[in-house]
Amino acid sequence: MYLYNSLSRKKELFVPNHPELVKMYTCGPTVYHYAHIGNLRTYIMEDVLEKYLRYLGYNVKRVMNITDVGHLSSDGDTGEDKMLKGAKREHKTVMEIAKMYTDAFFEDCRKLNIKRPDVVEPATNCIQDYIHIVQTLIDKGYGYLAGGNVYFDTSKLERYYVFNDFNAEDLDVGVREGVEEDVNKRNKNDFVLWFTQSKFEDQALKWDSPWGVGYPGWHIECTGISLKHLGEDMDIHCGGIDNAFPHHTNEIAQSESYLGHKWVNFWFHVHHLNTADGKMSKSKGEFLTVSLLESKGYDPLVYRFFCLQGHYRKNLVFTWENLDNAAAAYNKLVEKIAAVEPEGEVDAAALEELRARFRKGMDADLNTSLGITAVLDALKAKTNGATRLAAVADFDKVLGLDLIAAAERKREAARKAEAETEHDPEIEAALAARTAAKKAKNFAEADRIRDELKARGIEIIDTPQGPKWKRI
Repeated sequence: MYLYNSLSRKKELFVPNHPELVKMYTCGPTVYHYAHIGNLRTYIMEDVLEKYLRYLGYNVKRVMNITDVGHLSSDGDTGEDKMLKGAKREHKTVMEIAKMYTDAFFEDCRKLNIKRPDVVEPATNCIQDYIHIVQTLIDKGYGYLAGGNVYFDTSKLERYYVFNDFNAEDLDVGVREGVEEDVNKRNKNDFVLWFTQSKFEDQALKWDSPWGVGYPGWHIECTGISLKHLGEDMDIHCGGIDNAFPHHTNEIAQSESYLGHKWVNFWFHVHHLNTADGKMSKSKGEFLTVSLLESKGYDPLVYRFFCLQGHYRKNLVFTWENLDNAAAAYNKLVEKIAAVEPEGEVDAAALEELRARFRKGMDADLNTSLGITAVLDALKAKTNGATRLAAVADFDKVLGLDLIAAAERKREAARKAEAETEHDPEIEAALAARTAAKKAKNFAEADRIRDELKARGIEIIDTPQGPKWKRI
């Protein structure tokens, strides 16, 4: 499998550090509000990546953090803690907010067929881990205390801006328009490892530390949690492209300074879901959530299908028209699968040939649109129905679209409709009257009965065995 590495900015052959286990980390949600569907696009694509690695035969350990403290309203260490902001909005405690929105997040994941990671760790569980890392960074000369906070000294690094070729001045945190500069920093792009009460007097969650009562910075959380559960190296670190700077940039800086060696092999970044007006957010326009999609009659898996139709490294534009088109395409695909009769025995050679086509697309930097094309190709393959359905079920282990189950529901609905056809005496009487009218050459009466039934949503189908009907 070739996977694009955001760090090297090129596609690279994926080779795990340890053949027996792929170690994967996912930046989890800050649980101060419901996840919008733009957030969830990232988790869908990370889920596909994990499932495809397992499909290829790898053992995978995937770790996700839950940010329940320390993530400020600006990613550049300014503003109010998002958790505190959410607690004030809901008139609840921070921990009540954290539980409510963590549960809501995983319920959305369930609806979208996103597998729960092997390890889910709330940030508040690992305070002592962060304190140890921060103290080690201070001892090594990378951390310094100023104004009651502990900062990371980026001037000690050979290279700080690792993910891009932008002008460093354009990326300085804390000096953008509308953001007050933090005068405690030695360098404009230094970042906070540990806040103390000197920074935010109203912070709800605080812990004792060698530098005073306070709480961890957002960036140190992912370092601490990943080291705790995955050790000192990692194969793949995932997240949205907006996390590349400053969050992942800061993670690399502090983690590799702490460890003294390279930390992560592959950086996997999913690009934005945009609306027609620009980047999606919780503060702009209609708050697009899974629950809102459901309230408008959409199956959440239609949204997953919509995401899989595009490539994870390209921005995706959400409109209701685009989602309608995805719904139509998904339903048409399910209808094609429902029409396949599962006759014969699975042809192992033919199935392996179809699997090779699926892998070819997915091996090309997780090209899920080619994965969907492989499903369509399997349905048209010149082999028996059992083999075609086996291929669809096999590919769906990765795509996660519930294709076989959805097709069975459609077949069951068709059987139910057919059963209703056989036991509706009123319609049967109308069909008999129409047949009698046609025998008497009273075609005007026959047409009248047909048109009356059509107006009621009943279509008559004349067959050699006699007239049949269905609802339209």
